[in-house]
Amino acid sequence: MTNPEPKSGNPIIEPIPPADHRTATESPRQVPLLPSMAIVETPRFHIVGYSVAGEESAVQIPELNVVFDIGKCPRPLLVSDFCLLTHGHIDHSAGIAYYLSQRIFQGMSPGTILCPAKIADGVAGIVHAWAALEGKVAPHRIVPMEVGDEFEIRKGLIARAFATCHTVPSLGYTLVDRREKLRPDLLEQRLPGHILREMKDRGEKITYTVDVPLVAYTGDTALGETLLQNGVHDAQVLITECTFFDPGHKRRAAIGRHLHLDDLLEVLPQLHNDLVLIAHVSRRTGLRRAAGALKHALSKASVQPRVEFLMDHAQHLHVRAGKAAAFVPTEPPIIDETDG
Repeated sequence: MTNPEPKSGNPIIEPIPPADHRTATESPRQVPLLPSMAIVETPRFHIVGYSVAGEESAVQIPELNVVFDIGKCPRPLLVSDFCLLTHGHIDHSAGIAYYLSQRIFQGMSPGTILCPAKIADGVAGIVHAWAALEGKVAPHRIVPMEVGDEFEIRKGLIARAFATCHTVPSLGYTLVDRREKLRPDLLEQRLPGHILREMKDRGEKITYTVDVPLVAYTGDTALGETLLQNGVHDAQVLITECTFFDPGHKRRAAIGRHLHLDDLLEVLPQLHNDLVLIAHVSRRTGLRRAAGALKHALSKASVQPRVEFLMDHAQHLHVRAGKAAAFVPTEPPIIDETDG
């Protein structure tokens, strides 16, 4: 995978070079080792993260300026201005105070945390509790979210909350590319720009809205209708938990309100995602056994969607010295909004 070209003075993440290619001046202090984080390349963006059930979950879309959950806040995630927190379990939220504090320490703008409305006070309490130790409250913004609420990340990019089913208050999030397109009847007439402007000035609606779901992230959830909701089953990329794979772990999945492989297999034929990324696999099973179970199950299925494990894309990384480590966010390709 080729990393985007960094801007001058900005650090990047990159694979560790073989030992015989390192210079004599390199040292662990100059090139700090990061955990084995996954890097998945899609046509429009990268997916960077780490997710192991009960240990840590944090998944970043650098180009979209968003991180889903924060885990223990691996260093590359600091550069995303928006943290979309699915629920309060510590493996998903332990790094909240560190994320907010380090952004200010490193000269970044205050972080914004979207979270289920029922835990917004608890999130604020964590931030203020740390302030008692640090001597100051890190500037920040907390946005309570309910099912169906929308938040504008930037013009044309919307974070929309959807319902999930877990043991504590929880939400999933879909990142939506919202486009305004010229009405088909006006497009066919090929009207000149000044005519269209006059129509708009008269208050006539000359465009219509199209929502394109880019990424859906479930966080922890039982099945229910979670994966079949609009914007989830048809997002370009679906990042979903599937914690348990062993036949004997179905009861564990039900008690903890997590997905079991059998749940995923039930809905896979109804998913229309270009890519389904599985996260939050339990160490009770391990990635190798989980992959074997999935491969065996899909070999008997009539539908063969593209399903991969997030942590199958893990690689050891190092960071060039600098304020933070991340892909340099790039703007998505320009889209002709008059194109149907």
